[in-house]
Amino acid sequence: MFKCLSLCLALSIFLAHATASLADDAYRIQPGDSIAFAVASAPDINTRALVNIDGQITLPLMGELKVQGLTVSELQAKVRNDVSSKVFRRRSNDGRELSVMLGPEEITVVIAEYRPVYVNGDVSQPGQQSFRPGMTVRQAIALAGGVDVMRFRAQNPLLEEADFRADYDAQWILFATQQAKILRLKAELSGKSEFDPKPLLKTPISASKTKDIVNLEEAQLTARNSLQQKQHDYLQAAIASENDRISALSQQETKEKLGVDADTEELERVKELFGRQTLPITRVIEARRTILLSSTRYLQTVAQRGVSERDRADLTAQLQKLPDERRQGLLSELHDAEIELSQTRAKLQALGDKLIYTGLVRSQLVSGNGGEPSIRIHRKTDTGVVAVDATQDEELKPGDVVDVALRFPESSAPSQQTTEKSSQ
Repeated sequence: MFKCLSLCLALSIFLAHATASLADDAYRIQPGDSIAFAVASAPDINTRALVNIDGQITLPLMGELKVQGLTVSELQAKVRNDVSSKVFRRRSNDGRELSVMLGPEEITVVIAEYRPVYVNGDVSQPGQQSFRPGMTVRQAIALAGGVDVMRFRAQNPLLEEADFRADYDAQWILFATQQAKILRLKAELSGKSEFDPKPLLKTPISASKTKDIVNLEEAQLTARNSLQQKQHDYLQAAIASENDRISALSQQETKEKLGVDADTEELERVKELFGRQTLPITRVIEARRTILLSSTRYLQTVAQRGVSERDRADLTAQLQKLPDERRQGLLSELHDAEIELSQTRAKLQALGDKLIYTGLVRSQLVSGNGGEPSIRIHRKTDTGVVAVDATQDEELKPGDVVDVALRFPESSAPSQQTTEKSSQ
């Protein structure tokens, strides 16, 4: 009775696992497959083992076993040959320990679950799917939620398109503004008082908005040129003023020097008369005080002239550096503006692509259908991974990676010529 129940149990296990087996026994086990091991007379050691990255599994009575590259028949024959020669000790219902010799026919080895397949691309829920024998691409796409361009089902493509259109228009205005700024900076570098706004006419913004942008940049160009000219004129006027001051101080210095020389001669004359005792000592003291005052005024004039000459030198250096400093600042601004323009161009391209795709989705929703998806299967073989173009009725193999790309009729795809031409 016990043996009959055990055989029935083993048969049920085999039938349950056999549904996951491929009809073609030529399939070779790979990492990721799950192996079911069952013994009819010892159901307590039945197990399920996952083939690890090294291609090995661990089974009762056998330990680690290399299974990668084997067929199911080869693995079962190997397991039966190794296990049936071993004595298995188990306890009976009354607690006695029995030695059991397992027969080959009692041992069943099947693939319980194959490696999953992976669905990627224009589907609602990309990712891995459990493999079943006979599984087709169409079934895998259905399990992935069906074909869906850019997975927009969770969002309203009409609202998405409106948002993208608003961002797209705003980026074009920013693009035109940055273009005008670059034209203005180049005009400043060339010493011009105006710039040619023709490149802005290629942008798809309104003529009135373009005119406003041009007027603003022209006004800024005029103001910056005027400020530069005022700085130049101020420095020249300041240098001329210092020249006049230096000239006046030089004349005053000459006069002060003559005064010092005269006072020195007077002091010598007074000292001589004092030595002859014809003048009192007070007269000598007064002469000395006079020469001290005149010498002080002379030294002050010399110092003032030195300060004025130093200020003139500083103003002259500022005047000489003014064009170079302006050019350096303009080049730095131009570099930053060109980087910003490149970033805006990239954003325009991205928004243009989004508008194209949302337009396709909207067209799909309105028309109720789309084009036939393009299917490509990436399959691992003994020589490596190969890519195979397939139809939705193609049968899959364990571990296949399916790329799905929805193709729309050419009439529903908007042209990119205008966008590409304008952003260049």
